[in-house]
Amino acid sequence: MAQRTVGAAPGEAVGREEVSSQQWRWSVLAGMASYLDAGSIVALGAGLALFQTYLELSSTVVGALAAIGPNAVGCAIGAFIGGRLGDRLGRKRIYKYDLLVYAAGVLCVALSFDSLMLFLGVFVIGVAVGADVPTSLALVGEFSPPKSRGRLLGFTQVAWSLGPVVVLLLALVLAPLGLLGIRIVFLHLLVVALITWALRQGLTESPRWQAASAAAAAAGTVACHGVRGLFRGAHLRALAWTGTIYVFWGLAAGTAGIFTPYFVRTLGAGGQAAGVALSCAGFVISIAVTVLVFMRHADGAHGTRRMLWGVGSVLQIVAYALFLVLPFTIPVIIVNIVLFSAGGALAGEAFYKVFSQELFPTMLRGTAQGFTFGVARMFLGVWSFFVPTLAQVGLGVVGGLLSLFLLVSGVVGFFFMPNTSGKPLELIEAERATA
Repeated sequence: MAQRTVGAAPGEAVGREEVSSQQWRWSVLAGMASYLDAGSIVALGAGLALFQTYLELSSTVVGALAAIGPNAVGCAIGAFIGGRLGDRLGRKRIYKYDLLVYAAGVLCVALSFDSLMLFLGVFVIGVAVGADVPTSLALVGEFSPPKSRGRLLGFTQVAWSLGPVVVLLLALVLAPLGLLGIRIVFLHLLVVALITWALRQGLTESPRWQAASAAAAAAGTVACHGVRGLFRGAHLRALAWTGTIYVFWGLAAGTAGIFTPYFVRTLGAGGQAAGVALSCAGFVISIAVTVLVFMRHADGAHGTRRMLWGVGSVLQIVAYALFLVLPFTIPVIIVNIVLFSAGGALAGEAFYKVFSQELFPTMLRGTAQGFTFGVARMFLGVWSFFVPTLAQVGLGVVGGLLSLFLLVSGVVGFFFMPNTSGKPLELIEAERATA
């Protein structure tokens, strides 16, 4: 009889690389957290200028709105709480109910007729997606076969890009309706969230989490449950590494995701439809590169992972350095979007998701990712507050700073990338315990 890895799905043997239909289904339902996260970010981005005009908001208020929502502070708070509770109480308790909170926030935004409703809805959406993402990703990482972990976690990144594509296509079609079109876009997210919530009711708890929780309880161990465990030895090094690459990459990705349509319209490069179409094209490119390159090679050798990261980093740095020497026109924006989208699929959130599952033990996995995810969104929140004002000075300033951020992420990611590819999670944990 074939041995099975801890937490493997029925029928999964040690070393087996095939992914069962059940594992794909779980990945889809868990990955919907990424769909709804990115979808809400981009929906807000597509509607920022329209809400600004409708509610007569200043640039400072627009920055504050972007700073508290799913792209930033609200999401950070949710990630801190949800990631920790997912480790303490189990993955299922979080991902089973948080989408109802998300749905309430989306409905509030869709029906908002004053700034209070808009701010409240955006904040609630952020908290809900922040709680869902680290918990759902931990679930995917824990049931994935060792040599398909990158592929399945990469698929959640496809969902992250698909959400914006659907949202932006809807926004493009509905652009003649103005703000009403954006309200309809948010209602689409409401429907998707409720359907996903209903389908998730059949998901089971992570077997790896159950085994780790039972073992800790039987041993009377509390240390593995403590947050302090993250700030020692190998865990601290892993936290610093994943946090650094994601914080600095996220500043650029978050700016691209929420502000591209806003920049295009307010800086005179094009209208609402042009901004939405350009942003949509970027996410389509990201999907293509993720499927055709990342998902095929992310589980390769350590050298392959570093090569993917290095190429992706260079593409992204160049993408924003363009604004230092070229004017903010449609042709330049197109080149920026192509380079950044392709590079981000190789050296961005997808690898951050993979390493966040591989580098931490089961009882700290959600806490660790919730922490780094939350810190990154907090930094992005502060940055987002100033972006509209900086953009009025010129995109050269924004582009130069984003190039610097991407350089830091790229260098740290490439030179300090740990070798965990294709290894079972238990083996990685044992190796790092003696490091």
